[in-house]
Amino acid sequence: MRRRPAAGLVRAVRAICGSGRAAAAEGLRAEQLAGRLRAQRSQEEKQNREIPKDPAQRWVQKLAMLSKQLQQIHPNVLAKVLKQATVYQNEEIVVINKPYGLPVHGGPGIKNCITDVLPILAKMLENMNAKPLHLCHRLDKETTGVMVLARSKEVADRIRLLFKTRQVEKIYWAISLGDPDPAEGIVDIPIVEKEVRSHQSHYKMTLAPNYRLSPEDGKVMKIRKNRNAESAVTRYRLLASSSACSLLELQPITGVKHQIRVHLAYGLGCPILGDHKYSHWSKLAPQKLPEITLKRLKLEQSKARHLPLHLHAHRLSLPLGQQIDLICKPPLFFQKTLKKLDLDVAND
Repeated sequence: MRRRPAAGLVRAVRAICGSGRAAAAEGLRAEQLAGRLRAQRSQEEKQNREIPKDPAQRWVQKLAMLSKQLQQIHPNVLAKVLKQATVYQNEEIVVINKPYGLPVHGGPGIKNCITDVLPILAKMLENMNAKPLHLCHRLDKETTGVMVLARSKEVADRIRLLFKTRQVEKIYWAISLGDPDPAEGIVDIPIVEKEVRSHQSHYKMTLAPNYRLSPEDGKVMKIRKNRNAESAVTRYRLLASSSACSLLELQPITGVKHQIRVHLAYGLGCPILGDHKYSHWSKLAPQKLPEITLKRLKLEQSKARHLPLHLHAHRLSLPLGQQIDLICKPPLFFQKTLKKLDLDVAND
C-alpha cells in the first residue's frame, strides 16, 4: 500500500520541476524514500512472522525487548517511569521500585541509566529548582525492587554509612532451580572474581572457601585464605517449593558483587531462574531448565535464554532517625512466574 504514494510523489515532482536534471535528482530521492519504506515494511512483516503464537513465549519475547526499549526512550520519559515507580518519599529520601533491565550507572553501550536522570526526576517530584537526587546504594541491572535515593549529599552519606556498617536490613526474594538443603540456613563463604578460560574467556565472581576436603582421607582441612577474596555471608529461607523450583527469602549480611547469585548457584546448587551467567562455570550458555519447569512455563528450552533474572529486592529496613520499613511488590513477570510454577506464598 505504501509503494503507490511513493510512485505518485515521483510523478508529481517530475511534472513540477520540468527540468531533466532537477527531475532526475528529485526522482532519485523519491525512489530512495520508496525503497526505505519497502525495507521497513519488509522488516515489520518479518517481525510479525517471528512473534510466537504461544502466549507464554510472547511474554518471554516481550521481556527480552524490555531492556533494549529502556535504552531507546528519551531521558524525560525514563524519569516519568521512575516517578510512577515511586513508593515512598519524605523530606530526606525518595524510594522507587526499580524496573527490570535498567542499569544504575552508565557505561559502554548504555544510553539511559538511573544516575543520568536523577536531576530530571528531582524536578518532576518537587519543582524546577530542586537539587538532583543522590544514589545511596546500587542494584544490578537485572534486579528489581527497593532503591533509596537521597535529597541531599549529607543524607546520602549517612545512608551509605548505614549500609557500610551493616545497619540496613535487606530482604530479597528469588525464584531458584531446585530446593536448598537444609531449607533454612546461612552461607558463609568468601567470594573472589576470577577469569574463566574457555573458547570465550570472561570474568565471573566465584567462591573462595577457607576449607577443603583432604584428598587422602576426606577430612576437612583449612587452607590459606585468598587475599583478593571478600567475606560474604547470606542468610536464606525456603518460602515455597513446586515444579522443581523454589521461592527463597534471602538476607545478604554483606554486600559483595553478585553475592546472592553466587551463593545460591555455587554454594547451595540452586541458581536463580533466568541467571544464565551463574548456571554454568566454564561457558556462556542459556540456563538448562528441568522438563517440569519448561512445561509449567509453556516454554521451549531453545527460548530459555530470554528468561529474565528472577531476583527482587523485596524489603529494606532503614534506621534513619526512626525505623523506616520499605516494601516493594515483585514486578508482574515475577508474579506471573510464581503463579505458573504454583509457588504459593502468604501475603507479606
